[in-house]
Amino acid sequence: MDDRMFRQAMGKFATGVTVVTTEVEDKVHGMTANAFMSVSLNPKLIVISVANRARMKEYIEESGSFAVSLLADNQEDLSSYFAGQSKEEKEVGFEIFDNMPVLHGSLANITCDVHNAHIEGDHTLYIGKVRDIALNDGKPLAYFSGKYYELTSLEATK
Repeated sequence: MDDRMFRQAMGKFATGVTVVTTEVEDKVHGMTANAFMSVSLNPKLIVISVANRARMKEYIEESGSFAVSLLADNQEDLSSYFAGQSKEEKEVGFEIFDNMPVLHGSLANITCDVHNAHIEGDHTLYIGKVRDIALNDGKPLAYFSGKYYELTSLEATK
């Protein structure tokens, strides 16, 4: 199988969309990621996957901490921006939560300290030990086969 087929197959798994942020020398850095999941309840751990060639890898290693903002369905523009799909400079309204920059209006903001890191292939898996969580109401931004979607509850269609 070639790389394209592998990417297409992985794209068939619908995911939510996150933006991972960190701060180094008073500058906020962020990247869009859909490779995110919970790992453990006790202790509370999550994992994100960052390409080894991404600048974000250096920033996370330098800061030793990161935040994850789980995007709401009205935050597609932020997902595109932090994925590098928009080359225009954008004024992003970060708010500070638990001394970390997070995106205002997200469904959840999770702050973490790097608990462990594993280089696997061309990515590094960062295990984050959760420090704090903030929750908000709303609907998630979903991603499937290279496109954004809004979700509708099956209960709403019955």
